[in-house]
Amino acid sequence: MCGMRRRCGFRYEKKLRATGVARIAGIDEAGRGALAGPVVAAAVVLPEKFRHRRLNDSKQLAPELREEIYCELVANFEIRWTVGIVDSIEIDRINILRASHKAMRFAVEAHGDRGSDGTA
Repeated sequence: MCGMRRRCGFRYEKKLRATGVARIAGIDEAGRGALAGPVVAAAVVLPEKFRHRRLNDSKQLAPELREEIYCELVANFEIRWTVGIVDSIEIDRINILRASHKAMRFAVEAHGDRGSDGTA
């Protein structure tokens, strides 16, 4: 995680790549604050040298710019993304933290079985 004034150094990614990991997924969730509805998580694998000049925390972007960047990202065939969803019934059954982790696992698993070719 990078602070506002600190630049990301990709320290953890570099360590993983040094061990032979070829693809690394970043994971985030949404919906934990809602009183009803699902929790949704996404897992995104970016190309190794990927950088975007205007992308920061999406909550800090104007809605129009956020939409423009979204369209750019989903149109980029080098960016692989998947989504995992856990519904409110399951959240009530197992609690929101476990449901968030489950949604994250679903998102990562949706990338397919890639452990044999160096994916973390």
